[in-house]
Amino acid sequence: MTTVMAADADVIHDRRSRARRLGLLLAMLLICMATASLAMGAAGTSLWYALIDLVQGRTLAPVDHAVLWQIRLPRTVMAIFVGAALAVSGAVLQGLFRNPLADPGLVGVSSGAGLGAIVAIVLGASLPAGLAGLAGPHLVPLAAFSGSWITIIVLYRISTRGGQTSVATMLLAGIAIGAITAAGSGLLIYLADDQQLRDLNFWQLGSLSGSTWQRVMVAAPIILVALMASPFLARGLNALALGEAPAAHLGIPVQRLKTMAVLVVAAATGAAVAVSGGIGFVGIVVPHLLRLASGPDHNTLLPNAALLGASLLLAADILARIVIAPAELPIGIVTAILGAPVFLWILLQRRKDLVL
Repeated sequence: MTTVMAADADVIHDRRSRARRLGLLLAMLLICMATASLAMGAAGTSLWYALIDLVQGRTLAPVDHAVLWQIRLPRTVMAIFVGAALAVSGAVLQGLFRNPLADPGLVGVSSGAGLGAIVAIVLGASLPAGLAGLAGPHLVPLAAFSGSWITIIVLYRISTRGGQTSVATMLLAGIAIGAITAAGSGLLIYLADDQQLRDLNFWQLGSLSGSTWQRVMVAAPIILVALMASPFLARGLNALALGEAPAAHLGIPVQRLKTMAVLVVAAATGAAVAVSGGIGFVGIVVPHLLRLASGPDHNTLLPNAALLGASLLLAADILARIVIAPAELPIGIVTAILGAPVFLWILLQRRKDLVL
């Protein structure tokens, strides 16, 4: 018995060491991708020469200053926050549902945000001038964020009874709510004019082209709070892998864990989708890759997911900018091209485990 326990302890220690080493590699990868994001683009501005000018105390040319500090840097920061938010949300939901296919879209959060954005795009012109002027360029992000929160509140109310939240009911209700919001979105798309259809199509496919410091300051604090709260879920999600009853016997407040997990996902995903539109596969693929690489321990899985998700979205954004430069691909197309083959590979590798 002692030998078995010692062997288990060695396996756990080896996994944790591997996960820490992986975290360091992912941190370095994120720095490299962020540097590449600042250096690459349709404009001919050189990051290297700009840094030399700054070190030597010379003033940057107005064009270089605008490209680097007003276009590339906020876009890079936004990609980091959005990628981290989507990846961590996927990891939290997969742990909560004990379902490897769970992601924010599965519980209707993404579709609720999408419906809010579509309402703002199609019906925004009919709003009173004072209200539309008050929201200004933030009308669509605010509507998307509101849509995600309304969806999660409705979902939580449906799945909670007698102070207890049913994960199975939440999953099924999320699918139903997603269908309802998809129907509402389809109706509004049918009523949209040509210009609105172009805006809707670009938004639904996802893009970081509209990133500004104002949008970063709106979305980043919400995402940052959600990311900082996620490590407090790690112990509970690890215990929940054994089932709700065993987790409760281990002293985990299961109901509070569910509530916190849903709030973290709603805040992170709502803010991310509000400023970037629909970006798929990050929340599914990133946690899977990390579990294969370093195991299922959420103490290391969640921070590593933030690092890898940010790096993956930076890579996708770089490709979106340079593939057909000076034009730009929607980033959702790039993440689908990158993520779908990886997802299929994961399914083929683990299809024996998925047989019911």
